[in-house]
Amino acid sequence: MNNFENIQSEWQNQPDIEGTDKGLKEVFKKTNELKNKQQITNIILGITIAILIGFFLYVKAYLEVKATLSLGLMIMVLIARIIIELLSINNLKGINYNLDFKSFKESLLGYYKRRVTTHYIFTPIILLLYVIGFLILMPYFEAGLSSGFYTYIQVSGVIVLVLGVFLIFNQAKKELYILKELMSE
Repeated sequence: MNNFENIQSEWQNQPDIEGTDKGLKEVFKKTNELKNKQQITNIILGITIAILIGFFLYVKAYLEVKATLSLGLMIMVLIARIIIELLSINNLKGINYNLDFKSFKESLLGYYKRRVTTHYIFTPIILLLYVIGFLILMPYFEAGLSSGFYTYIQVSGVIVLVLGVFLIFNQAKKELYILKELMSE
């Protein structure tokens, strides 16, 4: 029992780990990269919303209830994603870099867990709702467009969806890797 008490005493009397200037600069650099990527995501989503709104007005979708609902669904889930990203950016900005190492790491761990939830729960739900909105629009495309252009929309829609899902989850993987790396420093 005496041996355990000695080990416990040594553990509790360890000095606090202080970050180095180089380590702190690396943390700032990586968190700024994350903020920039999230801002780029918001810009892309904002452009997509503007295109959807333009399309909505151009084809006078407001005259059809189902078309209005489907485009509204697509726009609303993109707005929800932008809000999630803005909240995430604010959470990242709210992490105090002057905390002791252990507290900073705990703050970063909390942020990381929220990003995991965003990437692996909210993002698939948002994608699913977006695809549902798109699929509801397909009969309107078929009725109002030439068969060639309708086929183009079908094929390009699938390609954009597959490519988009790949890019989104690849980006999520990179972001989570950076956060894991920050927590290990």
